[in-house]
Amino acid sequence: MMRLIKNGTLYYDGKLQKLDLLLNNDKIEKIGENIDEDCEIIDASGLYVLPGLIDVHVHLREPGYTYKETIKSGSMAAAKGGFTTICPMPNVIPYPDNPETIKSYLKKLQDDAIINIFPYATMTKEEKGKAIVDFAAIKKLGINIFSDDGVGVQDDEIMKEIFNRALKEDVMIVAHTEDMRYRPKGASMHLGKYSSEKHLIGIPSECESAALKRDLAIMHPQNRYHACHISAKESVAALREYKKRGYDVSGEVTAHHLLLEDKDVEGPNFKMNPPLRSHEDRMALIEGLESGALDFIASDHAPHSAEEKRESMEKAPFGIVSLETSLAVLYSEFVYKGRWKLGQLIDWMSLKPALRFGFKNKGLIKEGYDADIILVDFDHPYKIDVNSFVSKGHNSPFDGLEVYGKVQETIVAGRTVFKG
Repeated sequence: MMRLIKNGTLYYDGKLQKLDLLLNNDKIEKIGENIDEDCEIIDASGLYVLPGLIDVHVHLREPGYTYKETIKSGSMAAAKGGFTTICPMPNVIPYPDNPETIKSYLKKLQDDAIINIFPYATMTKEEKGKAIVDFAAIKKLGINIFSDDGVGVQDDEIMKEIFNRALKEDVMIVAHTEDMRYRPKGASMHLGKYSSEKHLIGIPSECESAALKRDLAIMHPQNRYHACHISAKESVAALREYKKRGYDVSGEVTAHHLLLEDKDVEGPNFKMNPPLRSHEDRMALIEGLESGALDFIASDHAPHSAEEKRESMEKAPFGIVSLETSLAVLYSEFVYKGRWKLGQLIDWMSLKPALRFGFKNKGLIKEGYDADIILVDFDHPYKIDVNSFVSKGHNSPFDGLEVYGKVQETIVAGRTVFKG
């Protein structure tokens, strides 16, 4: 099936250009001016034509927690937000920690998702941090990214052995860096001035940075290692240092950690793990992304039910939804206001995660690459309305915020999967 996208502003070869884009089935066939082809025409007048976004940190909740989200609803939310490829985290039930469970999990993902899915397997059985999974057997099924997201591995010796086996099998370790000795029971936000004012139990930055520094100190320089949702200035500094030493390390940052601080916390929809930290931390994250100490942006989309988020700060679960808002809130704060170029944002949300995670033929608009394309309106503002979300989760701190960057169409493998 041939489809021709005309009249849009294309992000191509590192710059914005008025070019046409010809899609041939699931590939990009041709890029150029005034392409003439007898096929379906997609009129992109007034829209930006961009590579589909890639998110390596998403919680789809299925199997096990379908009241929060399903593979179908989560992938639909991703498509609406402009994401054509996502990596669902493995803290579901049953855990994807053995080949038999993973085979059925992969079948369910293939049947229900409307976008590209590259799932994680756990590093340890049931994420208990004790028995290490069979990396080699799971890799044979096409999975080479492993994480105990949500808890991390607390035992130093177990983590050392994980690094040893991961190096042998050439798989990537994607670490939730949290030293639970630093997280008091009932803690709900960053430890600091504002936690004291609100009489809430705080989580110190060391909870993240101590675990990250532990990993960096015991890993092999050749281990492929990626740190999830970095939030603290000490973590940014540690990643920068080990990159200078030549270690194969990377780190992601979320939209909410780039935009919000502990002073903004106004209830459970501002409760996430790691927590929103200080202004100094947020500035370090922005600078870290711009300088390359951090590598790209991920959402950490974490849906919960309305009932769960109506609990007190102490009892409500950590996490917010973000697939349907990340592009718009980041564009509005950083591109619309002039700090970043649009190309920088798109690279951090598409090309750079594709390169780091080895997703071939993705992350760019280029002839021969996959036809994963989004059409976005950056000219007309709209208000974020959680009641319009297709995600089952409505737990967003950005409800009611006026933003720019509404996705009008999402194309995966040449086929439209979302149309606004």
